[in-house]
Amino acid sequence: MDSRTDDDRFDTRLFEAGRNRLASLAYRLLGSAADAEDAVQDAFLHWQSADRRLIRAPEAWLTKVVTNLCLDRLRSAQVRRERAVGAWLPEPLLDGDPMLGPAGTFEQRESVSLAVLTLMERLSPVERAVYVLREAFSYSHAEIAEILDVSESASQQHLHRARRHVTTERRRGGGELDPAAARGIVEEFLAAASSGRTERLVALLTDDVTAISDGAGLAEKLLRFDTPQRVASIARAGFKSTPAKRRLAGGALAVHYQLVNDAPALLFVLGDQVVGCVTFDIVDGRIATVRGIAAPARLVRLAEAWRRHEPETPLVAEW
Repeated sequence: MDSRTDDDRFDTRLFEAGRNRLASLAYRLLGSAADAEDAVQDAFLHWQSADRRLIRAPEAWLTKVVTNLCLDRLRSAQVRRERAVGAWLPEPLLDGDPMLGPAGTFEQRESVSLAVLTLMERLSPVERAVYVLREAFSYSHAEIAEILDVSESASQQHLHRARRHVTTERRRGGGELDPAAARGIVEEFLAAASSGRTERLVALLTDDVTAISDGAGLAEKLLRFDTPQRVASIARAGFKSTPAKRRLAGGALAVHYQLVNDAPALLFVLGDQVVGCVTFDIVDGRIATVRGIAAPARLVRLAEAWRRHEPETPLVAEW
């Protein structure tokens, strides 16, 4: 057998062994699972065409390639236009998806939350890369400088600015959520919204609550609502089951509780197909942000993971 073929097979296995880590890096940088998969596949093509005998540290080399492929995409005029018009939300991922790793610390899990992924849109591409490499992957500033072709002092400055933006903008007081308490709050929200109990809904919301919806992909811009009364009104209208909604969905839906990007969520499921996802940010025992995601393109990977998932009994069997 040709020795070069043996080398190629070994190098392919080497790449595949690190694929999940590269995909989780790309997802944090891009906020899109589909774009992350494309970036990793492009990195594989670079890997195949490179003279791998000259690559002394494959993991570092591949990290640099994936990071810079992602930066190229973030800097592209098309992507800037798409995200500037306010029609962008991060792509949600089901709990356990390898793209969410590493998740050993609270900081690593927080870096992949929909809240932080959204906040990182306000950073420059380089600030975003430094923040992800340092906070989620624990790279040193010397290593980051090598990956991004900047000085160590520049890396430190970028991290300082990124941390300031993220920590200033995001809601404080959260920390680690108690799983049982979070689930209880979401279940109470569902019950109050479904039954139209406005006063109870308002009591579950923070004073500066925000609700965001992608309008099932039909709206040009994201739909945004604020004030507890307005969000409660939208929740009552959105969560009330009607024959017209069931006809539009193609049948009665099941409503499941699930973790999505390490946050509590409700999934609306028809058969084995996820047709809607509502996520919740909870701060000090109340709901601070509600995100409704129903655009099919944003639910592809989550829906695929759900079909391989063994769900618990739904909160609502026929919505």
